[in-house]
Amino acid sequence: MVIVYSTLLMAVLGLAFGTFLAYSAKKFEVKEDPRVEMIKQILPGANCGACGYAGCEAYAKAVVAGKATFDMCIPGRPSGVSEKIREIMEKNAPN
Repeated sequence: MVIVYSTLLMAVLGLAFGTFLAYSAKKFEVKEDPRVEMIKQILPGANCGACGYAGCEAYAKAVVAGKATFDMCIPGRPSGVSEKIREIMEKNAPN
């Protein structure tokens, strides 16, 4: 009988903690601008730091925040990354 009670107790605790974690995840969800992900996808992904930022994600966040220009990605210049970033920023401007 001890095994049955222990199993039931663990099931109830698991359900309670799972529900609490699901609620907390929704309540404290961090909203991120979708343009950051779009810009990260077109960057070369070298994380070289040539733009002056810690990596491609930091550069993408700086561009969306207006702290960096579109043409700072040196490895992406031959493939036209700056023009693609400009298009993303113009097409998806927040209202």
